[in-house]
Amino acid sequence: PIIGKDDLRRRVMINSIATVWDGNEVWLLVAGGATFAAFPLWYATMFSGYYLALFLVLFGLILRGVAFEYRGKRDSVVWRKRWDWAIVVGSALPALLFGVAFGNVVSGSPIAPLEGTPAGTDFATNAGALNYTGNLLNLLNPFSLLMGLMTLTVFMAHGAIYLRLKTYGEVRDAAKGAALKIGVVAAVIAVATLLWYQAYSDRVALTLPLALIAAVCWLAALGMTMKGRDGWAFIFSSATILFAVTTLFVGLFPNGMLSSTDAAYN
Repeated sequence: PIIGKDDLRRRVMINSIATVWDGNEVWLLVAGGATFAAFPLWYATMFSGYYLALFLVLFGLILRGVAFEYRGKRDSVVWRKRWDWAIVVGSALPALLFGVAFGNVVSGSPIAPLEGTPAGTDFATNAGALNYTGNLLNLLNPFSLLMGLMTLTVFMAHGAIYLRLKTYGEVRDAAKGAALKIGVVAAVIAVATLLWYQAYSDRVALTLPLALIAAVCWLAALGMTMKGRDGWAFIFSSATILFAVTTLFVGLFPNGMLSSTDAAYN
């Protein structure tokens, strides 16, 4: 809705990812399968605890994929407009909720022993005796919502930078303004989020430099966008996302999830 002001622009935007969007199904299945294979107890706790949030992510991706396929099935303005909004919702939900999920993983979730677990159980070797005890509202805490806004705005600007790289004419021109405006908002939110995250990290000496590298990459991406160096802008925005995720997992190590109930249940 920001760049695609008319049907031609929206068609160009959809065509720019026509050959790659279906890869979402592949990386999602690989991510879930790899987590189950490598860290089954982490997988069990996270996917049961965040069930509704992850279901909404799946719903968004399904809605998005169906919209791409069905948008052009009828020659109707109303028909296309409805599917265009399905694309918007189906894209925004995962972008927001992945950040919310990450925020809960790194800041702590209500994890406690299963009822009837014997006293003195060593949870380091028997993590299967632990269970997520919260609900969807527990996931929507201030830090996690801020993390969700960070991923949403960063991905929006990243998408606009991608459009600069892949399109010409009006869409490319509009994408520059969108990337810069949304990118500045994303920068402010990201700085606030990553600084707040340091309060949850026991490795500030490692996570803070990584966060600063991510910030520098983001500023470089915006600078390259202003100069019209679209390839470098996309590389730097990709590096920003990479270093931001690395920052979170370095701070989390050696845990897979943190317990807000008791550190013994990490």
